[in-house]
Amino acid sequence: MKLYDSRRAPNPRRVRWFIAEKGIEDVEIVDIDIFGGQHKTPDYLARAGLPNVPALEIDEHTTITESVAICRYLESVYPEPNLFGRDPLETAIIEMWTRRAEMLLSTPLMMAVRHGHPALAAIETQVPEIAETNRKAAERALKVFDRRLAESEFIAADRVTIADILAVTGIDFARMVKFRPDAELVNVGRWLEQMMQRPAAKAGV
Repeated sequence: MKLYDSRRAPNPRRVRWFIAEKGIEDVEIVDIDIFGGQHKTPDYLARAGLPNVPALEIDEHTTITESVAICRYLESVYPEPNLFGRDPLETAIIEMWTRRAEMLLSTPLMMAVRHGHPALAAIETQVPEIAETNRKAAERALKVFDRRLAESEFIAADRVTIADILAVTGIDFARMVKFRPDAELVNVGRWLEQMMQRPAAKAGV
C-alpha cells in the first residue's frame, strides 16, 4: 500500500498519526507537493479521482481518499489497537464524537487557517471574514469538548480513538494562525498536553 501524503496539510496528518498509533510499518509514504500542484496532475487525478490528499493506493485498481475512510480501512486490516469501537454502543459513541470533532472543531480550524494564513493565499482565494467566523465557531465548540473531557480522559472512550486524532490534529494545525484553546478550558488543556506527548504526535511533523 502507498499513502500519498503532504506534510503541509492537516488531513494527511490524521492518517500518519493513526498509522503511528497502530504501529503499522508496511505502508509506503509518498510525498505530494500541493503547492507545486502535484495533486492536480493527470497521473494523480487518474489514481485518486480528486485533487485531494491523503490517498491510499491499495492496489493498481483501488485508491481510497478521505482521511477517515482511509483510517476505517486500516482499522479493518490492522484491528489492534482498536480506535473505532469494540461493540455497537462504543462504536456509535466514537462515531458521534468523531463527527463532532470534525464538523464542529477541525473543519472550522482548517478554514480559519486556509483563509487566514498568508502562505495559503497561493492556493486559496482568501476571505478574512471566513477565517474569523470559523475561528469563533471553533472557540465555541471547544467549550463542548471541555465539558466532555471533565468526565472522560479522552474524547470518546477510555483510550485514544479516531475522535481524539481528528481533534488534536485540527487544533495543532491552527497554530499556523496562532490559535490556542482558552487557558480557562483546563480539561481541554490537560487532554491536549497528553495527546501531544504521545509518540504518535511526532508522526505528524
